[in-house]
Amino acid sequence: MTGPLHVVLPADVDDPERPSGGNVYDRRVCAGIRALGRAVHEIPVHGAWPYPEAAARTALHAALADVPDGADVLLDGLVACCVPEVLATHAGRLHLVVLVHLPLGDEAGLPPATAAELTAVERAALHTAAAVVATSAWTARRLADVHGLDRVAVAPPGVDPAPLGPASEGGTRLLCIGSVTPTKGQDLLVAALARIAGLDWTCELVGPLVRDPAHVAAVRAIVEDHGLGARVRLAGPRTGAALDAAYAAADLLVLPSVASRTDGGDGRRWPGGCRCSPPPSTGCPRRSAPLPTGGCRACSCRPAGPPCSPPRCGAGSPSRRCGRPPARPLATAVPGSRAGG
Repeated sequence: MTGPLHVVLPADVDDPERPSGGNVYDRRVCAGIRALGRAVHEIPVHGAWPYPEAAARTALHAALADVPDGADVLLDGLVACCVPEVLATHAGRLHLVVLVHLPLGDEAGLPPATAAELTAVERAALHTAAAVVATSAWTARRLADVHGLDRVAVAPPGVDPAPLGPASEGGTRLLCIGSVTPTKGQDLLVAALARIAGLDWTCELVGPLVRDPAHVAAVRAIVEDHGLGARVRLAGPRTGAALDAAYAAADLLVLPSVASRTDGGDGRRWPGGCRCSPPPSTGCPRRSAPLPTGGCRACSCRPAGPPCSPPRCGAGSPSRRCGRPPARPLATAVPGSRAGG
């Protein structure tokens, strides 16, 4: 393992209009490997992944052909899982490791035939690889069950420490982070919020609007149909300080994803002191561990759970308290909300 690690990434990994938790995760992996003293050779590959055209397949094949024999190659699953024939060509001379964020066939809204096709090609690709890594235990179990894999390594994402943000008087500011796509479930969230319009709340949907324009239009239509234009805002993508500000201003982080690799959002940090309400059928942990600085990255992932206790919020110190008003009334009022499973 003295040579460089070759990392195959989607070419839009740094596109500011398409930020994602997967992209941030990939970036952090590359940075972490470099920090350990190993060189990283990035290989960005253009294509409509996971539906690559012939030119994209050819480009990936050519890029792998340029990698020296015996080298270690880490491939993002969005690229690798849909091209088993390309991987098979190079598997005999390269050590191919596939990093899977979410099984391709689990993307919501796919026609059954498309989902089945993606699952089949993904199975072939993963059985060709020398190793498979998932970003959560949930994803690892899913891959093992669906594809009959004997072993899937798990490398969950970390978080950045963040100070407690200011709380609103009633704890009514909701935040949803993620690309506006069927898998992320913003349509379900808005429809559910429409049923509790009598309560005081606002909701900001932060995330790319270009991955599924038809679904974005559908979400906007639900907002308009229920007269929620003044309360639900599709803010588009945010990164850096703008994203930090969105987290800091929120009282409740809502994750309505139909399926999620692990943590939801941008994969980078939980908001300081903000409660989190995810669906039970994702990889989101039910409770987030305290940060070493004493802040709390998510007081509780159980929508109906009690407020964070002083020991849990303060890394064992009862002198530190969460400082955020509980968002329980809103979390439990959203129709269909359940405790994390």
